[in-house]
Amino acid sequence: PPAWARATRQPPSPPLAPCRAFSNNKILVELDESSGVATMKFKSPPVNSLSLDFLTEFCISLEKLENNRACRGVIITSAIPKIFSSGLDITEMCGKSTEHYAEFWRAVQEMWLRLYSSNMVTIAAVNGSSPAGGCLIALTCDYRIMVENPKFTIGLNEAQLGIVAPFWFKDTFVNVVGHRVAERSLQLGSLYPAPEAHRFGVVDELVPEEKLQEKAAAVMAQWLVLPDHARQLTKSMMRKAVLDRLVAHREEDIQNFISFISKESIQKSLRMYMEMLKKKK
Repeated sequence: PPAWARATRQPPSPPLAPCRAFSNNKILVELDESSGVATMKFKSPPVNSLSLDFLTEFCISLEKLENNRACRGVIITSAIPKIFSSGLDITEMCGKSTEHYAEFWRAVQEMWLRLYSSNMVTIAAVNGSSPAGGCLIALTCDYRIMVENPKFTIGLNEAQLGIVAPFWFKDTFVNVVGHRVAERSLQLGSLYPAPEAHRFGVVDELVPEEKLQEKAAAVMAQWLVLPDHARQLTKSMMRKAVLDRLVAHREEDIQNFISFISKESIQKSLRMYMEMLKKKK
């Protein structure tokens, strides 16, 4: 059964090997079996865009960890300097078939469903800018630590591109920052520099870059002191309504995405945005 439908897991079996790594093209995973903590690093240059391939690998990696009794928590970060993830890959949404849009959007949903319902402790170690879908990944984790560099920004800035964050992005955001901050931020498509992101509660704490991994490990240790079952059941109780809403309306959400993204006006603004990105290079 999918992660969000599974019962809580058994206590971890005794550690076997000190550190296991498995990796594919876009994601590197290292699991320290003595601590039960995995690190998942995005490595899909130039900006860790959430392409269909990336999302598929993300879900497979997460499922492998979820099914490993030795793994209790995962720290999600980037192997690329200055960028956590730039969000959904616009090339997947531009000039493609209806079937492709459906497949892509289903993969985006799957990524969120698996991460938001994960039995593991999930900590985002945000070591660079994190707009749109990148921000969603961070918001979906249990805890967010960001490098205190004001050049790094985070936010759901969909409105700036003329697109609309779907209801489950919005629900996730509201659950983190509250209704007022979410409403204003979504309407304005705000990208917050790290200090502002912290002030508005988008991230839980800021640290100097060289302290990020150490801090993430320390926070993880605090969360892992608790009995897994109590923490997992509490997380499930807090998140269930939001998860159930997407599960119940999944096909409708895909159809909404297809009809929206297929509009000529939306395609035009996406093409213009891609042109602008090319010029920036």
